[in-house]
Amino acid sequence: MLERYEATQFTDEGVAKPVYVRGSGPAVIVIHEIPGITPEVVRFADWVVDAGFRVYMPLLIGKAGPPLTIGYVARSIAKLCISREFHILASHRSSPVTTWLRALARHAHEEAGGKGVGAVGMCFSGNFALSMMMEPALMAPVLSQPSMPFPFGAERRAALHVSPEEFQCVKDRCAKGDKVLGLRFKGDRMSPPEKFETLRRELGDAFEGIEIDDKYANPASPAPSPHSVLTVDLIDRDGEPTREAAKRVISFFQERLLVA
Repeated sequence: MLERYEATQFTDEGVAKPVYVRGSGPAVIVIHEIPGITPEVVRFADWVVDAGFRVYMPLLIGKAGPPLTIGYVARSIAKLCISREFHILASHRSSPVTTWLRALARHAHEEAGGKGVGAVGMCFSGNFALSMMMEPALMAPVLSQPSMPFPFGAERRAALHVSPEEFQCVKDRCAKGDKVLGLRFKGDRMSPPEKFETLRRELGDAFEGIEIDDKYANPASPAPSPHSVLTVDLIDRDGEPTREAAKRVISFFQERLLVA
């Protein structure tokens, strides 16, 4: 499924990572979930390309292409836990990899042009789009089932995995008209409701949260419980709540990034 993507590499301050690029128009950074860039992540990226955007899809862990399996998930989580690029339990600081992602956003904006850049994070990367708002070019942040810090304890359940400086930047930008979009399944324990409650309390009407009943998750999903709104738990049929949520993400990018 990656045959139509250009396999590139982006380096910032000595850190190099693969990035898969396709399309034309304003840039959207699609940040995969655990375990890696699966076929369903590519499917969502294809929809973004078809809507008139240039997708930049970095590979942060795992591999590019293999489908989700329980074993693959376990291996990716193990790598996530020991990597210095990710602080999986940090409530009030972001993962170091977000610095590289902000640099990628600057690069993508310079290359693709347009009003600004969009970004969607999923699962462990869900809140990365908040930290990326420190980069002025990042204008359309989407948080799909944000999970970090992993929700062990009441504080972490409500925390957003951003530093006070980063979250103040988010609040300042939202006060001036910027928006944040979030997605989750209502019963998702890895992305608990307290995180959205924090966003609603702190950002007010600038935060749009879409919460989907678990009964609308894909029954054929390999995941043990509903979690991945835009990928394996999505039912690709018009009218399905998960498919409509994916459409809302794309319309959010269009509203924020395309010239009226």
